[in-house]
Amino acid sequence: MSAPTLERPTAPGYRAGHTLPLRVEAVRQLKRRRTLVMGGIMALLPLVLVTAFAVAGSPGGRSAEVTLMDTATASAANFAATCLFVSAGFLLVIPVALFCGDTVASEASWSSLRYLLAAPVPRARLLWSKLAVALGLSAAAMVLLPLVALAVGTVAYGWGPLEIPTGGVLPAGTAARRLLIAVAYVFVSQLVTAGLAFWLSTKTDAPLGAVGGAVGLTIVGNVLDAVTALGHWRDFLPAHWQFAWADLIQPRPEWGGMIQGAAVSLTYALVLFALAFRGFARKDVVS
Repeated sequence: MSAPTLERPTAPGYRAGHTLPLRVEAVRQLKRRRTLVMGGIMALLPLVLVTAFAVAGSPGGRSAEVTLMDTATASAANFAATCLFVSAGFLLVIPVALFCGDTVASEASWSSLRYLLAAPVPRARLLWSKLAVALGLSAAAMVLLPLVALAVGTVAYGWGPLEIPTGGVLPAGTAARRLLIAVAYVFVSQLVTAGLAFWLSTKTDAPLGAVGGAVGLTIVGNVLDAVTALGHWRDFLPAHWQFAWADLIQPRPEWGGMIQGAAVSLTYALVLFALAFRGFARKDVVS
């Protein structure tokens, strides 16, 4: 006769998969002041650029080589593309690092993490809920910026085709679709920062440490990419491909750089997310 198995008693109606619903976590995060402040910053940047162009005049004609910045005031599409270009390297890193790095570490700093797990919310369920909401807020921040830029640019410069810096134009509808793809690519490229921040968030009780660590390591990646002596080794750096979406701003888009960049970013991100789940499953939570 086989030995009896001991089952852990649970409360009637308890379902692990129904704990910490995404809706509840999303409402909690949306109500936080840092979410509102970050949304305000994303919406404010286009207004700041419009004001700067109004004060300093049109940015075009200041160099022999025409760049995207030189055509910023040509139309709303050009203005939105310029806003995305000037913010993709650093500004968009901050909301991703903030939303993903403040997930678990903030609960630990408030000494509420152990109470969530004692509810009981399974550890994997807690991480999945927080990660999904953090990535959703990060994506919303990236979408908000070009949307506001399109609206502000339409008022300031009019709705029209996107002027390509190297010559030619893209119809407004085509340009809008290309910008949507560009935003999606920027989000994928920022998954490395999200993975770093999320992994650090499971390792520390200090949210600022997780956020700052992710931003700092992202900056290090940008610095290494500027070292041309590294040669082809830079192809393994996510920062090397962060502006590959600019290949969309031409009559016939080039996809090679974006495919390589997405592959590199997703590889790093999946490894970092896996490390976060593996480490948190074994972590002794005391806060």
